[in-house]
Amino acid sequence: MEPNKLLMIVNLTAGRSKPRGPLFDAAAILSQAGYLLSIHNTAFPGDATATAAAAGDYGVVVAVGGDGTLNQVAAGLLTLERPPLLGYLPQGSTNDFAASLRIPGEPAAAAAQLAKAAPRRLDTGLWNRRRFLYVASFGAFTRSSYTASQAAKNALGHLAYVLEGMKDLNSLRPYKIRLTADGEVLDGEYLFGAICNSTSIGGLMKLDPQGVVLDDGMFELLLVPSPKTPLGLQNLVLSLLDQQYDREGLVFRHVSSLHLETEEDLPWSLDGEYAPSSPTVDIENCRQSLAMLL
Repeated sequence: MEPNKLLMIVNLTAGRSKPRGPLFDAAAILSQAGYLLSIHNTAFPGDATATAAAAGDYGVVVAVGGDGTLNQVAAGLLTLERPPLLGYLPQGSTNDFAASLRIPGEPAAAAAQLAKAAPRRLDTGLWNRRRFLYVASFGAFTRSSYTASQAAKNALGHLAYVLEGMKDLNSLRPYKIRLTADGEVLDGEYLFGAICNSTSIGGLMKLDPQGVVLDDGMFELLLVPSPKTPLGLQNLVLSLLDQQYDREGLVFRHVSSLHLETEEDLPWSLDGEYAPSSPTVDIENCRQSLAMLL
């Protein structure tokens, strides 16, 4: 591994019709900071993961794209015995994790911050045998993160997720699950669930930054129960908007691992990437398993 060698893995389809000039500015800033740059443009699904998994001789690998691109690059790095440092130049439509990490959305500003950043070890997650970086979610509106087309996301940005999520309103229904989290059993019907290490979920749901620690070996678990009446649904929405997670039957916990069982068809989203339904899911926090330049 050569510390000054930097690989940029770029998803050119991410982001809403953004000009490419700022990416050249970002590359110039990193070059002036002393890095020897290589640039790889992704060409097919899974390319970012495969490229990162083969980047063991680089000191830094920078994901350039949305949260999905970041997820794929991190997944590739985590297959290595000694992974390079991870960097991120957010170019997606929502960039939840970048918001949690306070990474600027403008490429040159993000590159300037990265050039003087220090490594920080962050927790990652293991969903069965699949890696995720900051959130695994199921239920209401989860599908909008991976079914909104790239063209719609490029044209409409965050609004594309909202519009896609509205298609789920007529089919909004509870999912019956049995979940064991750090020894506590939660057996019930829920509209939505998230296991996350971020202050923002889908750009819609916010968690208090004071309550989210990214390297403590704990996830934040949020379960949204199925309301019994229209008024209950209204109060539930207000509680979520006000970040009042101790009201209206909401379940909010800090957990290190969990086991979920269900007989439902329950697809998942991992950092915005699709994961198929499984009758049992085990999720584990892998504490401080990845070093990122922040």
